[in-house]
Amino acid sequence: MNKLKIKKLGVLSVAKMYAVMAFIISLLIAIPYGLFIIIFSLIGAAGASGQSSEGALALGGGGIVMGIVVMIAIPIMYTVIAFIGGALGAVIYNILAGIVGGIEIEVENVA
Repeated sequence: MNKLKIKKLGVLSVAKMYAVMAFIISLLIAIPYGLFIIIFSLIGAAGASGQSSEGALALGGGGIVMGIVVMIAIPIMYTVIAFIGGALGAVIYNILAGIVGGIEIEVENVA
């Protein structure tokens, strides 16, 4: 068993990894949420169509636009925030690893 110490992290590589993970997770959240908004706005528009066709059209159309915006905006926002957070985390780790000494890991050579 060999012991290794992580003394420094690549800031850009950590930030990219965080961003990709956040993008994938946010897609799993944003797509069903956007579809939920679209479906229920159309259901609401169908229910309101008996009173005023312009109001129902505005409600259904607004819900469709909002659902699409949610499906696009949430993954972009999560990705940007995760990139910044990953970069900050790596910078903080690099500073503290210089003071404390880093993280020790134990590895084994496998033939």
